[in-house]
Amino acid sequence: MSSRPLILVTNDDGVMAPGIRAAAESLRQVGDVIVCAPDRERSAASHALTLDRPLRVDEIEPGVFAVDGTPADCSYIALLHLCPRKPTLCVSGINHGYNLGSDVFYSGTVAGAVEAALRDVPAIAISLERRNPPDFTHAAAFVQAVATEAIERGAGAIPPASLLSVNLPHGKVTGYQVTFLGRRVYRDQVDVRQDLRGRSYYWIGGPEENATDLPGSDCSAVRAGMASITPLSLDLTHSNLLDELHGWKVGSFVRAVVDRAK
Repeated sequence: MSSRPLILVTNDDGVMAPGIRAAAESLRQVGDVIVCAPDRERSAASHALTLDRPLRVDEIEPGVFAVDGTPADCSYIALLHLCPRKPTLCVSGINHGYNLGSDVFYSGTVAGAVEAALRDVPAIAISLERRNPPDFTHAAAFVQAVATEAIERGAGAIPPASLLSVNLPHGKVTGYQVTFLGRRVYRDQVDVRQDLRGRSYYWIGGPEENATDLPGSDCSAVRAGMASITPLSLDLTHSNLLDELHGWKVGSFVRAVVDRAK
């Protein structure tokens, strides 16, 4: 058995995407790499798990697995079945397009890392500003540096139930900032069309309208030409609301419902 760190690499752009290829190649300088990713584009899949049908897994190259499922499916199968031992680190990406602010709730890239974090595997999600054609050279070097630092710092560098979300502007970055999640605002819309049979079908989504440039946020950092490193927690509890909710007067309503049910 190899004594090198084992790194699981996944994404949501698909196993053949250039971003994951660049990440895997760079991370092979740090440890042994297993790639397990969707067999096609699964962007914005969030943390969906496929529970209504069987999943197919193909080893398309040695140590490179394609799954006909979501990014979370890929991490799940890799961590519980494909990896020969518990990975030292999971890296999800390099995504072609930012995952800033509220994007993290929709992102399959982030979800691939979250699934690892749920299983006590330190995880990093990395995303690059969308440009065509993309150049992942600097992002690959950056994720190698972050992964090396995390591994060398050892247990607790990325605490249990947490992960890092890294975003980089395209091209050479001028530095990095440790940031909090900003707010990215989209011009959301529903585009209604009709097929040849007269039935309606729908396209959803819309372009980015603006982002809050709060100092210290991930949105602000990338706009300044810097990489952002944002620590995320799996605990979504709004702690400041706990005391407030204790003061809600719902007890009488609950008792009335219970009494009516008797």
